[in-house]
Amino acid sequence: MILHRPPAVNDTARPVPRWASRLAHALPLLLLPSCLWRLPFALHFEMGQVGQPAMPPHWISVPYVLTLSVLTELVALLTLGLVRGWGEVAPSWIPLIGGKPVRPLAAALPALLGGLALTAFFSSIPLGGDRHLTVHGIVESVGYSATAWEILAIVCVAPTAAWGPITIVLALAYWRRRHSETARAGTY
Repeated sequence: MILHRPPAVNDTARPVPRWASRLAHALPLLLLPSCLWRLPFALHFEMGQVGQPAMPPHWISVPYVLTLSVLTELVALLTLGLVRGWGEVAPSWIPLIGGKPVRPLAAALPALLGGLALTAFFSSIPLGGDRHLTVHGIVESVGYSATAWEILAIVCVAPTAAWGPITIVLALAYWRRRHSETARAGTY
């Protein structure tokens, strides 16, 4: 029995590896639990955390947390451009560049730098217990009123550590696919 597999992505000049397409489409879903975890904090619900500094007033915390969650998802959705046709030819509705080819370096370099920044930002080294040494050398400590809250926090927030490495891998796959295409055509 032969299984028919649909093409990975058919709106690109060269085929996108199936793994890259799946990874890019999974990234916004991977970050969604962290965005949802954040929302109760906007309304000053501590989600079982103890000993945290007081939240700012609602008129600041609600827009801040909502904006942070929406921006997180929008940036994650931008990685789809690394596996879709609109990452090769700018959509026609974009002023000045609409309908023009996207140079591989113009998409791959920001994605790579963003992935490196995200990796650094979301990386921390466990020191034991509730303490973590962040990239900035700061020891952070978060306490929880119950183990269930701590487990829920880990399940929701831990996947954000994969955001940077996934973006880096997708940027490199995009560069590899597009660079060989433009090298043959003689344009960069």
